[in-house]
Amino acid sequence: MAGGDGIKQMPVEDEILNANQAFYDAFARGDFVAIDALWSRKHPVSVVHPGWGCLHGREAVMDSWRRILEGGRQNSIRCEQPVVYQFDRLAYVLCREVFPEGELIATNILALEEGQWCMVHHQAGPLQRPSSVNDQALH
Repeated sequence: MAGGDGIKQMPVEDEILNANQAFYDAFARGDFVAIDALWSRKHPVSVVHPGWGCLHGREAVMDSWRRILEGGRQNSIRCEQPVVYQFDRLAYVLCREVFPEGELIATNILALEEGQWCMVHHQAGPLQRPSSVNDQALH
């Protein structure tokens, strides 16, 4: 779609997916500065890393990413099967995080902030593969 100034605008879902992918690209590079730039500075933020409790507030969240990325090593990670759910200025992405050691299931919540989609929450946890279709229903 073209904006009033003739510049072709990206569909909102693509903007959200690009912001989500930028997070995984930065993580894979071990780039704390890029991760920090992707997180909201205006909205409350939180994170739940696998096996950790919930961390609240930008200082605690950024400190957790800094500690995870210490040493500048690269992390082999891929985001697969992302699905976007968007409501006005809020969106979440459900996806699989694929590592050489296995897979996690993740939820990334983003908020529109000054024209950019910024992370406000990330949660990842173990993913068990159901042995049959009947095992998929938990409720």
